[in-house]
Amino acid sequence: MPVDRQAVLARLRAFEFSELFTQELGWDWYTSASKITVGKLDITLQGVAEKRGVHVFICPPGADGRIPDATQCAAIERQTAKVAREHLLIFTDAAKTEQVWLYPRRESGKPIRLIRYRFDAAKANELLLQKLAAITFTLNDEEGLSLLGVVERLKDTLDRDVVTKAFYQRFEKERAAFQEFLDGIPDENLERWYVAVMMNRLMFIYFIQEKSFLGGGNQRYLQDHLATCKGNYYRDFLCPLFFEGFACKERTPEISAKLGQVPYLNGGIFQKHEIEKAHGRTIKVPNEAFARLFAFFDDWNWHLDDRPIATGKEINPEILGYIFEKFINQKQMGAYYTKEDITGYISRNSILPCLFASVRQKCKAAFDGEASVWHLLRDDPDKYIYAPVRKGAELPLSASIDAGISDITKREKWNELAPATHALPTETWREVVARRQRYVSLRDLLAKGKVQEIDDLITHNLDIVQFAQDVVENAEPDLLNAIYAELKSITIIDPTCGSGAFLFAALNILYPLYEACLNRMRVFLDQWESIGDKTHRNYAKWFAAEIKTVEDNHPRARPASATPKVLKAATR
Repeated sequence: MPVDRQAVLARLRAFEFSELFTQELGWDWYTSASKITVGKLDITLQGVAEKRGVHVFICPPGADGRIPDATQCAAIERQTAKVAREHLLIFTDAAKTEQVWLYPRRESGKPIRLIRYRFDAAKANELLLQKLAAITFTLNDEEGLSLLGVVERLKDTLDRDVVTKAFYQRFEKERAAFQEFLDGIPDENLERWYVAVMMNRLMFIYFIQEKSFLGGGNQRYLQDHLATCKGNYYRDFLCPLFFEGFACKERTPEISAKLGQVPYLNGGIFQKHEIEKAHGRTIKVPNEAFARLFAFFDDWNWHLDDRPIATGKEINPEILGYIFEKFINQKQMGAYYTKEDITGYISRNSILPCLFASVRQKCKAAFDGEASVWHLLRDDPDKYIYAPVRKGAELPLSASIDAGISDITKREKWNELAPATHALPTETWREVVARRQRYVSLRDLLAKGKVQEIDDLITHNLDIVQFAQDVVENAEPDLLNAIYAELKSITIIDPTCGSGAFLFAALNILYPLYEACLNRMRVFLDQWESIGDKTHRNYAKWFAAEIKTVEDNHPRARPASATPKVLKAATR
């Protein structure tokens, strides 16, 4: 039975969370309160619902009556995980006008990602309604439902091809509508090309405003400036934003006041296009064109990573790459979009070795001896061997297959497909045995501590991202400081940048490490404060200063002030 959207919206607006989950979404009653301590604050979380061990908690507002900022929310989530590993947190303000829903997504080889959804009682909140519809359970779902089943429902993602095609169909319609608004370019082909330039720019900005990189954390930066614009949005705001904001390192006080906090983007996408150089004085675009275009964009969820609750409305760089090729027809010019599995593989296996090589020069002691970072591989080898390699290795082989390992005359069924309990898709018994033998030898290599170079993780196809994450989470202050300094200074350049696929892949590798460094600093500061430790006085001063800078500059988002610099080369 489909969810009653009006009833759900009414419960949300009334802040009736227990009734929302138990009566509208099919969750079970749970009313127990749990006490946690965050810093010097004692916080009582009120449980309102649960499903197979996944708990929903309400977190009260701060002393000022407001929802805690992003840093505080993250600290509260870490303590909540000690009470209930799988959970959903809902933060509310005292005036009952706003909610923030926080879901911690756990994924092997990646840090915990805190996914936020905001509810504003004065708005339609279509996105959150769609999310809640995806986690609604009916009686037909109850039989055989487990904790894993509920967690998977939260993490579920739809077929990306379906999303891509749906977005492109609407995109084509809105592209044509935008072109109808456009005036001042004498050639129809140039008009179409300029629409492509404008929409590429705006879609890129939608990604970075979703990351809270604009206007001091404003995730509706473009829309809010359109709503308050008294003149022509294109000429009075967008052109200065493109040419005097993103494209300029040095800005006048007037431009800084007009645009607010925006980053310098050293790349061609926001330089004046040839069409703008030739027809810039005559190009006209009414505000209505952008109002319609933003209404289209607002129907979709823009993100650089994976989201836990899918609705078929998620847009990421891979989908934009498809649009980039299909709409602009770059293949005729020799440009092809590289899919995210390839960009991810190339990026992590080039960036992380470079990062570790630089860190090792600054902190050699952390890479030598029994207590070096390599002990992580030795202590838990399976953690760094990809799951497909380990598939079925814990299960015994049948007697007939096992006999053929030492005696080739008994390999009668080795070319038959092996069952799914032991095999990857399409694997024969021969391939299963070979993969198991590789797993055993690889595990033995790690357990004996014979992998002590970062390049060896690539040679043996080990999980280098998980290793990097664990190094940060277990780092002592000197190593942590060296990693953080390198992350702030590292620069990634894509000289043939098109839709930005490689740069997004680089961001997805570096940003979690940057965030993990800040979390590790907070752990140290909490520990040193609780025991009155004075032996790390300098590190305590540096860490506290860095965290204060982050929280002062970006109170509603993850740190961005020292984000690794990702430079875009010209797209033309």
